[in-house]
Amino acid sequence: MKMLEHRYGDRVTILDSPSLHAVLARLGEKRTGAASAAILVREVYAALMVEAVDRHIATREVEVETRMAELTPAGVWRGAVPDPATRVAIACVLRAGLVPAQACLERFNGILPPDNVRLDTLLMARITDDEGHVTGVDLSGSKIGGPVDGRVLLIPDPMGATGGTINDTVRHYREHHGTPDQVLVLTMISTPEFLRSVLDGVPDAVIVTGRLDRGLSSSEVLACVPGECWDDEVGLTDTSYIVPGAGGVGEVLTNSWV
Repeated sequence: MKMLEHRYGDRVTILDSPSLHAVLARLGEKRTGAASAAILVREVYAALMVEAVDRHIATREVEVETRMAELTPAGVWRGAVPDPATRVAIACVLRAGLVPAQACLERFNGILPPDNVRLDTLLMARITDDEGHVTGVDLSGSKIGGPVDGRVLLIPDPMGATGGTINDTVRHYREHHGTPDQVLVLTMISTPEFLRSVLDGVPDAVIVTGRLDRGLSSSEVLACVPGECWDDEVGLTDTSYIVPGAGGVGEVLTNSWV
């Protein structure tokens, strides 16, 4: 798949696929409701998973007997596949992460032995002071199925806006559940602000995203290669919504507007 040229460093992969962009455009349309949105999100994550697994999961040479092996010794396929010994923990951050996480789980179950893949559920609530300022995160209602030592930690966060969710998620795992071998972040859409926050906050994270949105940048900045004028790139409103973005994806997917 074609990649977008950028200057954000080799830990970032931005897909440049017209067909994927068409799906993301439909997802952001006002007429797209919960049922259609769930299908579209799954399509996006199918593409992101192929790129992420092929780029960042170690491979191993295997031999697999096909049904043709009953007829001829040549009925054996040999080639490289994602190492079956790889173990993965998928962090489902409610609520927007629910459909993406389930899509990634199902995809991994076709790639790796299902016993090597688990899905954790994180219920993340902001803690604020009397003046409404965020002072921390409460994840006490989360269901995490064990340590992540030796595992790939995959975080499918659909909208890469500020990066706070990713940073808080990785911090929680490291403080309470060990150290993952890798941190893979899969977003449908990312902003320049998100990329900087995650790359700085999680030094070993790699990001695969379907689209870069920096729609509030000046025309001069938009004429530059992404990342070339990183300090002047703007993709977020004052209330941390992505522009052009797709609106409240969590609300659309759940049809619950709160």
